[in-house]
Amino acid sequence: MWREIRFYRRADLDEHDRVYRRWARRLMAQGKFLAVVAEDADGRPVGSGAIWRMPAQPRPGPLGRGEIPYILSMYTEPRWRGRGVATEIVQEMVRWSKAHRFSRIILHASRFGRPVYARLGFEDGSEMRLALDAAGTSSNRPRTPRVPPSARRRRGSPG
Repeated sequence: MWREIRFYRRADLDEHDRVYRRWARRLMAQGKFLAVVAEDADGRPVGSGAIWRMPAQPRPGPLGRGEIPYILSMYTEPRWRGRGVATEIVQEMVRWSKAHRFSRIILHASRFGRPVYARLGFEDGSEMRLALDAAGTSSNRPRTPRVPPSARRRRGSPG
């Protein structure tokens, strides 16, 4: 999955696998991680995904439960793509979330998954991010916001 999203060195991927397994196993033992695996007729995995019952910011209303299902680690084997495997996996996660009375599901979509999620009714959010280097400084370049001419006029310059 990670190789298809972005280039990573093999050593980085191997280290990530060890860390991810420890993390997922700990969460599974706590009942906070659910994996969904799609198999072919011979029982071989062809796609998978997971839900992490992620801690959520306390807030008023139905979203203030303290946890929110977060979809992650979606992957479909290349020869099975376009056959509805990912759609079925996500639909199962939606059913699970509804059965557990969650009112929202979140995720970060790769360019590959975006069409699947959009077809199922997921909407783009407004998340912004700032990449930091090891020293805690930003590795993103500051951008000057574009201000449309009509907005500049409203700020005090007559027409």
